[in-house]
Amino acid sequence: MSAIDELEAKIDELHLQLQLQKSETRAARERIDKMSSEVVDSNPYSRLMALQRMGIVKEYERIREKTIAVVGVGGVGSVTADMLTRCGVGKLILFDYDKVELANMNRLFFTPDQAGLSKVEAAARTLSFINPDVNIVTHNYNITTVESFDKFLNTIAHGGIQSNTPVDLVLSCVDNFEARMAINTACNELNLNWFESGVSENAVSGHIQFIRPGETACFGCAPPLVVAENINERTLKREGVCAASLPTTMGITAGMLVQNTLKYLLNFGEVSDYLGYNAMNDFFPRMSLRPNPQCDDRHCQDRQKEYQARPKAVIKEGVVADDLPIHETNEWGIELMDDSPDVEDSIATVSVGSNVADGLRLAYEAPVKTIFADAGAVSGNEVDLDELFAQMKAL
Repeated sequence: MSAIDELEAKIDELHLQLQLQKSETRAARERIDKMSSEVVDSNPYSRLMALQRMGIVKEYERIREKTIAVVGVGGVGSVTADMLTRCGVGKLILFDYDKVELANMNRLFFTPDQAGLSKVEAAARTLSFINPDVNIVTHNYNITTVESFDKFLNTIAHGGIQSNTPVDLVLSCVDNFEARMAINTACNELNLNWFESGVSENAVSGHIQFIRPGETACFGCAPPLVVAENINERTLKREGVCAASLPTTMGITAGMLVQNTLKYLLNFGEVSDYLGYNAMNDFFPRMSLRPNPQCDDRHCQDRQKEYQARPKAVIKEGVVADDLPIHETNEWGIELMDDSPDVEDSIATVSVGSNVADGLRLAYEAPVKTIFADAGAVSGNEVDLDELFAQMKAL
């Protein structure tokens, strides 16, 4: 048999294996129309459904109805997509235009044999193998070009699980200023909530920011990575410039991002508006930023007017009684106990005669402040953006 014949035989064999895998995937999806809460070793969702049995989440299976767009499948985005796939999200839309390189191997998720593949293609193969129940859709283009931006806008506006519905959430895991601004523009125009995330050039700090158009500051109002690191993001991806990368920092940032994504989509816990991480002293600052009335993005200004015109009763998004998780029959007698001390007691304990390290002391004592982007009078726990910028630069 010639070399060509052997190659054709191998191709036919691989084709048959692919068809078999697709058939098995379809069968698996048909078997699992709904997440099972059955506690057996063969159920991939039993540990996730335990959140419902323990009263953390009311209906965990709602995650199967959600569509999440992840823009940027690099150090943070690939791990984010991995976590969401394992959590059983219904549909995952991936955007990226880079290829996997051996230089990416210090990060999580990608493997050396995937070098040369587009990141979205490599990610889709791995994610489909991890959980065939998740509908993975890939888009291999740069969203910052005019033509591609229109395609991106259309996809997130109509790419939901239900036909012609928007995605439930957009997650920005990109590493450049232009892409962040493109996502910001699209979400402001469509009035879509989204999370911005980033890791610093020196790889020892990261952050996430939850942006609700009109209610909180958009990325154009106050871009936190530029402020926090005092760097020009436009210079990060140029020839000869190599940003540092730590899988630990990226994994922590991805974990914070997915954790808050789940809290938002499944309505449990408190979603952080801004959560940072400084690896040098394990400091996790939190804050809330109000939008800038003079924001350069006209859609942001329009969303602000719409938000201000809404009835006060529905402006604050809270958990109503009907949405609270209900304990199912608990045959193991597991109970959740809140043994944490009151906030005032914990602050007093740390402040008076404590041997806790400085970083931890600051993390306990630093108040969550509401930031006003306008230059009006400031009082109490409110500070303006200039003061915020000075504080973040000091980090």
